[in-house]
Order: sequence, then structure tokens, then C-alpha cells
Amino acid sequence: MKLWGGRFTKETNQLVHNFNASISFDQKFYHQDIEGSIAHVKMLKKQEIISEEDGKQIIEGLKEISKDLESGVLAITAEHEDIHSFVEAELTKRIGEAGKRLHTGRSRNDQVALDMKLYTRDEIDELSSLLKELRKELVRLMEANLDTYMPGFTHLQKAQPITLAHHIGAYYEMFDRDYSRLHDIRKRMNTCPLGSGALAGTTYPLDREFTAELLGFDGPTRNSMDSVSDRDYLIELLSALSTIAMHLSRFCEEIIIWNTNEYRFVEIDDSYSTGSSIMPQKKNPDIAELIRGKTGRVYGALISMLTTMKGIPLAYNKDMQEDKELTFDAIDTVKGSLALFTGMISSMTFRNDIMEKSAKNGFTNATDAADYLVNHGVPFRDAHGIVGQLVLFCIEKGIALDDMSLAQYQAISPVFKKDIYDAISLKTCVEKRMTIGAPGQEAMKKVIEIYKRDLVD
Repeated sequence: MKLWGGRFTKETNQLVHNFNASISFDQKFYHQDIEGSIAHVKMLKKQEIISEEDGKQIIEGLKEISKDLESGVLAITAEHEDIHSFVEAELTKRIGEAGKRLHTGRSRNDQVALDMKLYTRDEIDELSSLLKELRKELVRLMEANLDTYMPGFTHLQKAQPITLAHHIGAYYEMFDRDYSRLHDIRKRMNTCPLGSGALAGTTYPLDREFTAELLGFDGPTRNSMDSVSDRDYLIELLSALSTIAMHLSRFCEEIIIWNTNEYRFVEIDDSYSTGSSIMPQKKNPDIAELIRGKTGRVYGALISMLTTMKGIPLAYNKDMQEDKELTFDAIDTVKGSLALFTGMISSMTFRNDIMEKSAKNGFTNATDAADYLVNHGVPFRDAHGIVGQLVLFCIEKGIALDDMSLAQYQAISPVFKKDIYDAISLKTCVEKRMTIGAPGQEAMKKVIEIYKRDLVD
């Protein structure tokens, strides 16, 4: 069944039909299509645009179709152009003439705009839930690793000692911003386009505020042309999804590095690893690599959407049908990545002893040795040079700063005393950094309490 055949004298070429049809993918939001139609009919009844009896039949018929689709009794078939055609044809088949009144005061343009908004809103809620679970897991790991010392890096070179809790906290901040972005997008997009018609509204006395209220929107959209041609909220969502995927990819990259034989900071659980077909010793971080790799396809959806929209005049154009597959795929990709990543890190083993040893052997306490000299009256530039000599000496001897004897220290600078060892211990280096946002344990505990309060919402 086509919703537009009256003006045409020829059947559509089959290739044209196949190219034009969207039912292979827009069937994904049949639930939202039926939900929107029920709200529309309730409004038509209220406004006495259709009779009470017709409205009752239509609503009951739509609910039965939804029930049959959910149970699998009814299958969506490909001869229909889109999900809207399928639902209306099935409804008319079941209840007869009354079914033909479903589309009164409505266009497919505002109908598809509504369906996509309802679907996107539901998916944002699911994405937000997955991000919340990930943030909860990160907080759990932070609490368990407040005194797990490790090297902090710049340029992938060991820089200063931190804790694993502090390192993970950086990712918590990223995912917290992601959560906030989704909340902002949901709020901004939460206006109802139904009632905008094809582009210029309708002569029927619709109550758009009532329809918006029934569907949980903050109100109706304010311009009918923008209503049917707006895809900004999808571009915003794809941008937010790209940022989430980027954050996941960065964390996965570190896990992949930490999992190498050279680092051995982590042991990925067997359930999130695979082996080699010919090398029996291998344990590959495939899930982390796949999440990292799938970031590219999410980026691709964003660029494709921006490119599709950049040259489209007002109002609706068929190009906009391209929004669905791109968005559906990006949403599914990020949802799957979030769920798998949370499972992977929750089952991962951190090698605390190796992390601490790496921090010591990487001269991450060199800055603190320089600070020690400054606190004993040595100008910073001189202190910097002295500690550089200490590091060179250690490299030649194959030892850490902690392993030097006091005599060796004093041979380079007589300012050093026995308290140098306490000054450069990893515990001291970390714990004396107490400003908010720093890795010191008390500072970290305050931040974790803030995170916990945020997660209660």
C-alpha cells in the first residue's frame, strides 16, 4: 500500500521502489510510530475532528498491532514503503473504513520527524543508563585503588607518580561530561513536531499542546518548516556519540598498552580475550581493540550526516531519509561498546606491584627531588641540573633514585641529607599533593564523594 498513489498512472519501477523504500530500517521504530499515532488519535477525538467511535476503534486496532508485533504473531513485510504505510495498511485491514481516518491532519513529514524524536529520546535514556553504570564501576575501581601507585605519563614517557585511582578519575570526568551532553541534547530536542503537516501546518483545529503533553514533550515546536526539516538534534547526538567513542578508544588504547609484556600493568580476563590460531602463548586484547576500531564508524556517521544536511533547502527533502541508518548504527555501536567496556574493566586484574615498580624505575620522583633541593635553598634552575645528574648516574648504574646511597647523593650535592629518602618515596610524592583534583588520598576521597552524590540522581 502506498499513501500517495492517486496522482500516478503507472506503478513504480521495482528498483525505484527498493531504492526509495525505508521499511528495511525504519521498522526499528514501529513502537514509536504506534505510540505517536495513538496520541494523535486521542487529540483528534478530543477536538471532535473524528468521532468517538472511530477513535476508539483506531486506538484498539493500533494496540493490537503493537501487541502482535511484540509477540511475533505479526511480521513487517517488505512490500510496504515504510513503517507508516505498513501500520496504516494493517490497521485498515483489521478495522476497515475507520482506519483510513488515522492520518487526518498529519503528513508523513511530521510523522517521521516525531518517530525519530521519540526513538532518539528513548535511546538517549538507554545510553545515559549505560554511562551511569560505567561511572559506577569507575568509582568502585577508584575506591579500591587509592594507594595503588603508578607512573603518570606525558608524551607516553613516565613523568610523575600518581595513583591508579587518580588515573581512572580522569576518565570518570570524561564520561561525566558525556552524560551531561546527552542530558543537554535530550532537553533541547524535547519539543513535539506533530501537527506541523508537510511544512505549513494544517487547517484542522489541532491541539498541539495536548499531543505534546501526551507524548512527554515540553511543548510543540514553534515553526512548522523547521519542525519537518530539523536534524540538528541528530547531529548533536552523533557528535556526542563520537566523543563517547573517542573516550572509550583512549582508555582502550591504554589498556592495550598496559596489557603488553613490556608493561604488564593489567591482566585482561579470559572472557574478554582471544588467542591465536598458530601462537599458543598469545592472549589478545581483542575487545579493547574492537572498541577502539569501531570509533571510526561512529565518526563516519557524524561526517555523513553533516554532509547530507549541508546543501538541503527548506523544508523536507528525501535526502533526510539517510539519517536513520547512520544514527541507528552509531547508537547500537556505542551502546555495545559501553556495555562491553564496563564488563571488561570490571573483570580486569590490576598488577599493583608492577605499577609501583614502574613508577620507581621511571624516575617519576625526580621533580620531588628537585623540590627537596629548592626547599633547602637551592635555586630551581640549579636544582634541575643537579637532579639531571642524579638521573644520569642512575641510568649508568641501572638503579632508581631510591636505590642511591646517601654518599652517592652527597657526591653530587652536599645539600642532600637522610630525609631525601622520605621526600622522594612514592607515598610522600603522592600524598603531599593535596589540592582538589590532585592524586593525594584525602583530595581523592573528597572527589569520590562528589561522584557518588552525582550517581544517586
